[in-house]
Amino acid sequence: MFESIIKFTAPKDYIENNKEYLPVPIKLNIPDWFKKLEHGVNNKTIKGCIPFLDTLTSGYLLKMPVDYYLVHNIENEGILKTGMQSGTMERNGLNVNFGQPQFHNTKQLGESPYVEKNKNLAFHKILNPWTIKTPPGYSCLFVPPLNNTDDRFSIIPGIVDTDFFPTEINFPFVVNGDKYPTLETTIKIGTPYVQVIPFKKESWKMKIGSENSKDRETNNFFAFKHILHNYKKLFWSKKSWK
Repeated sequence: MFESIIKFTAPKDYIENNKEYLPVPIKLNIPDWFKKLEHGVNNKTIKGCIPFLDTLTSGYLLKMPVDYYLVHNIENEGILKTGMQSGTMERNGLNVNFGQPQFHNTKQLGESPYVEKNKNLAFHKILNPWTIKTPPGYSCLFVPPLNNTDDRFSIIPGIVDTDFFPTEINFPFVVNGDKYPTLETTIKIGTPYVQVIPFKKESWKMKIGSENSKDRETNNFFAFKHILHNYKKLFWSKKSWK
């Protein structure tokens, strides 16, 4: 079977000194609470939901490249402020300080609900050391780890044509102001923060159709004839991420 290749590249010194923080298939990051669930006839849980499992296992995982110390919506000299500092990393033989500020101001997001959630403060960016390359005709969707995101922050999702884009992709993020009105925390190196899902670029056209109630009844009978694992047994195609 043909396998498409997604390639993550970074300076050799960085890779050699950060082997435990390299990108990995995200299936290696399934949360413990999910693993502990049991699913059976008398105890049906989300562990039996293959669409949910697919969100936890599809694509690849990026981990924080350095420690980030974040102070957000905390008063300083009478002004509510946000700020971020970071550790350093070796890159291209140079000691690069990832604490150099990069951010988007709130005006760039207009009336997006992200602005209120981020307490009307600037959006910081996480500087990513990896260049990501996919075959011609393939792009990547970048999202917070699906159904397994950090409760303090999440990146703003985006799609990049990684078959053409030649350099690193950096990730602006939103602080979870709904849970943390103020926040002072260290986001430690190795913290999962991006799920990378490659996909084939295709053109689509939408159509709307109808079906009669008899067809719906027949389809429902066929789709739910097993007590457990109907979707897995009848419709699901196993994917390979390695």
